[in-house]
Amino acid sequence: MIFIGTMNLARTRDRGDFYCPSCESIQGYRLRAKRPWLTLYFIPVVPIGSVELVINCDRCRSNWDESVLQVNAESHQELLESQVHHEIFRSMILFVLADGYMEPEEVEPLRKLACRIFQKEVSREELGRLCSMSEQSGVPAENYLETVYPHWDTGQQNLAIQAMFLGASLRGELGEERTRLLMKLRDRAGLTETDFQSLIEQCLQWDEA
Repeated sequence: MIFIGTMNLARTRDRGDFYCPSCESIQGYRLRAKRPWLTLYFIPVVPIGSVELVINCDRCRSNWDESVLQVNAESHQELLESQVHHEIFRSMILFVLADGYMEPEEVEPLRKLACRIFQKEVSREELGRLCSMSEQSGVPAENYLETVYPHWDTGQQNLAIQAMFLGASLRGELGEERTRLLMKLRDRAGLTETDFQSLIEQCLQWDEA
């Protein structure tokens, strides 16, 4: 009986240091060339696929595409911050939609509020796209927050509370459902009533500045 099979062979082509997104620090790496081979009696005899190059972290053993070598700590942090801002922005929209609808007159104030909070221009198109996405997904604000809130740090959690309060109060009053969600977020953050009131007072003063 002839035993024919396949196996992947890997060879180290280079070594160096890089910023590992998993470790969030500078680590050593190996540039590994992987390629599948046809085996005869468990001996590789013929290459049957193209070479795949991967960056392997010496510490956590994660594999990355070669483009990871272009990432540094600063750009990685900027990417993470941008992602959190997107999550907070979407949470703010879901808070506004918590009562089931968004008034037309809330759209432009919400856009301006987002520009001020995140200190960057937010277009009506971007706001419209996020509103449409949020409405079509049908995911309640409470459920969405359960997925994103745990990986926010304290400062990001506080910013989210302020953003959602300001966004949800654009009509002049929070409403029953928005108030319930905000209180639940306050409790989830472990804020005392005094700390919570202080956060709200800060963002109200900032919003009027």
